[in-house]
Amino acid sequence: MSSVLAFDFGTRSIGVAVGQAVTGTANPLAALKAQDGKPDWDRVARLIAEWQPDLCVIGLPLNMDGTEQPITARARKFANRLHGRFGVAIALQDERLTTVSAKEYLFERGGFKSLGKEAIDSASACLILEDYFHQLD
Repeated sequence: MSSVLAFDFGTRSIGVAVGQAVTGTANPLAALKAQDGKPDWDRVARLIAEWQPDLCVIGLPLNMDGTEQPITARARKFANRLHGRFGVAIALQDERLTTVSAKEYLFERGGFKSLGKEAIDSASACLILEDYFHQLD
Protein backbone atom coordinates (compact mmCIF):
# COMPACT_ATOMS: atom_id res chain seq x y z
CA MET A 1 0.00 0.00 0.00
CA SER A 2 1.57 3.29 -1.02
CA SER A 3 -0.51 6.37 -0.24
CA VAL A 4 -3.80 6.50 1.60
CA LEU A 5 -6.28 9.37 1.76
CA ALA A 6 -8.49 9.89 4.79
CA PHE A 7 -11.68 11.89 5.03
CA ASP A 8 -13.42 13.28 8.10
CA PHE A 9 -16.95 13.62 6.74
CA GLY A 10 -19.08 16.61 7.68
CA THR A 11 -22.07 18.34 6.15
CA ARG A 12 -20.25 21.69 5.68
CA SER A 13 -16.59 20.69 5.68
CA ILE A 14 -14.76 17.44 4.96
CA GLY A 15 -11.30 17.12 6.47
CA VAL A 16 -8.65 15.46 4.33
CA ALA A 17 -5.31 13.86 5.17
CA VAL A 18 -2.76 11.80 3.28
CA GLY A 19 -0.58 9.15 4.81
CA GLN A 20 1.76 6.26 4.20
CA ALA A 21 1.14 2.80 5.61
CA VAL A 22 4.90 2.16 5.85
CA THR A 23 5.43 4.96 8.37
CA GLY A 24 1.93 4.87 9.85
CA THR A 25 1.78 8.66 9.77
CA ALA A 26 -0.54 11.20 8.18
CA ASN A 27 -0.38 14.84 7.13
CA PRO A 28 -3.31 17.23 6.82
CA LEU A 29 -4.42 18.57 3.45
CA ALA A 30 -6.84 21.42 2.80
CA ALA A 31 -10.36 20.59 3.92
CA LEU A 32 -13.08 20.41 1.29
CA LYS A 33 -16.09 22.67 1.50
CA ALA A 34 -19.35 20.74 1.36
CA GLN A 35 -22.95 21.71 0.74
CA ASP A 36 -25.17 19.50 2.88
CA GLY A 37 -22.49 16.78 2.82
CA LYS A 38 -21.81 17.01 -0.91
CA PRO A 39 -18.25 18.00 -1.80
CA ASP A 40 -17.02 19.51 -5.04
CA TRP A 41 -16.40 16.17 -6.75
CA ASP A 42 -13.97 17.83 -9.19
CA ARG A 43 -11.73 18.74 -6.23
CA VAL A 44 -12.00 15.18 -4.95
CA ALA A 45 -11.03 13.92 -8.42
CA ARG A 46 -7.94 16.16 -8.36
CA LEU A 47 -6.95 14.75 -4.95
CA ILE A 48 -7.36 11.19 -6.22
CA ALA A 49 -5.33 11.99 -9.36
CA GLU A 50 -2.57 13.73 -7.40
CA TRP A 51 -2.12 11.20 -4.60
CA GLN A 52 -3.26 8.04 -6.42
CA PRO A 53 -4.29 6.34 -3.20
CA ASP A 54 -4.56 2.59 -2.89
CA LEU A 55 -7.19 3.14 -0.22
CA CYS A 56 -9.45 5.86 1.16
CA VAL A 57 -10.30 5.72 4.86
CA ILE A 58 -13.53 7.40 5.87
CA GLY A 59 -14.22 8.34 9.48
CA LEU A 60 -17.38 6.70 10.77
CA PRO A 61 -19.14 8.91 13.33
CA LEU A 62 -20.61 6.79 16.11
CA ASN A 63 -22.13 7.54 19.50
CA MET A 64 -19.95 6.84 22.51
CA ASP A 65 -21.77 3.54 23.07
CA GLY A 66 -20.96 2.46 19.49
CA THR A 67 -24.44 2.96 18.10
CA GLU A 68 -25.03 4.81 14.88
CA GLN A 69 -26.40 8.33 14.60
CA PRO A 70 -28.06 10.08 11.63
CA ILE A 71 -24.74 11.35 10.23
CA THR A 72 -23.32 7.81 10.25
CA ALA A 73 -25.50 6.85 7.28
CA ARG A 74 -24.42 10.01 5.46
CA ALA A 75 -20.73 9.16 5.99
CA ARG A 76 -21.38 5.67 4.61
CA LYS A 77 -23.13 7.21 1.60
CA PHE A 78 -20.12 9.49 1.01
CA ALA A 79 -17.83 6.44 1.17
CA ASN A 80 -20.02 4.55 -1.32
CA ARG A 81 -20.06 7.50 -3.72
CA LEU A 82 -16.28 7.86 -3.46
CA HIS A 83 -15.88 4.19 -4.35
CA GLY A 84 -18.48 4.37 -7.12
CA ARG A 85 -17.02 7.46 -8.79
CA PHE A 86 -13.33 6.59 -8.55
CA GLY A 87 -13.16 2.82 -8.01
CA VAL A 88 -10.86 3.29 -5.03
CA ALA A 89 -10.93 0.80 -2.15
CA ILE A 90 -12.69 2.09 0.95
CA ALA A 91 -12.27 1.39 4.65
CA LEU A 92 -14.43 2.81 7.42
CA GLN A 93 -12.75 3.78 10.68
CA ASP A 94 -14.39 4.58 14.02
CA GLU A 95 -13.79 8.28 14.63
CA ARG A 96 -15.08 8.67 18.19
CA LEU A 97 -13.26 11.49 20.04
CA THR A 98 -11.02 12.45 17.10
CA THR A 99 -12.41 16.00 16.96
CA VAL A 100 -11.73 16.49 20.68
CA SER A 101 -8.18 15.12 20.26
CA ALA A 102 -7.59 17.28 17.17
CA LYS A 103 -8.69 20.43 19.03
CA GLU A 104 -6.37 19.61 21.95
CA TYR A 105 -3.46 18.97 19.59
CA LEU A 106 -3.97 22.19 17.63
CA PHE A 107 -4.53 24.29 20.74
CA GLU A 108 -1.29 23.02 22.30
CA ARG A 109 0.64 24.15 19.23
CA GLY A 110 -1.07 27.41 18.35
CA GLY A 111 -3.66 28.46 20.91
CA PHE A 112 -7.14 29.61 19.97
CA LYS A 113 -5.94 31.03 16.64
CA SER A 114 -5.19 27.51 15.41
CA LEU A 115 -8.72 26.24 16.03
CA GLY A 116 -10.24 27.05 12.64
CA LYS A 117 -12.94 24.64 11.42
CA GLU A 118 -10.94 23.44 8.40
CA ALA A 119 -7.79 22.89 10.47
CA ILE A 120 -9.75 20.85 13.02
CA ASP A 121 -11.40 18.75 10.31
CA SER A 122 -8.12 17.94 8.57
CA ALA A 123 -6.35 17.25 11.89
CA SER A 124 -9.23 14.87 12.67
CA ALA A 125 -8.68 13.16 9.30
CA CYS A 126 -5.02 12.66 10.31
CA LEU A 127 -6.06 11.02 13.56
CA ILE A 128 -8.59 8.82 11.79
CA LEU A 129 -5.89 7.63 9.40
CA GLU A 130 -3.28 7.08 12.10
CA ASP A 131 -5.84 5.11 14.15
CA TYR A 132 -6.51 2.99 11.05
CA PHE A 133 -2.76 2.32 10.61
CA HIS A 134 -2.38 1.39 14.30
CA GLN A 135 -5.21 -1.13 14.13
CA LEU A 136 -3.29 -2.91 11.36
CA ASP A 137 -0.37 -3.60 13.71
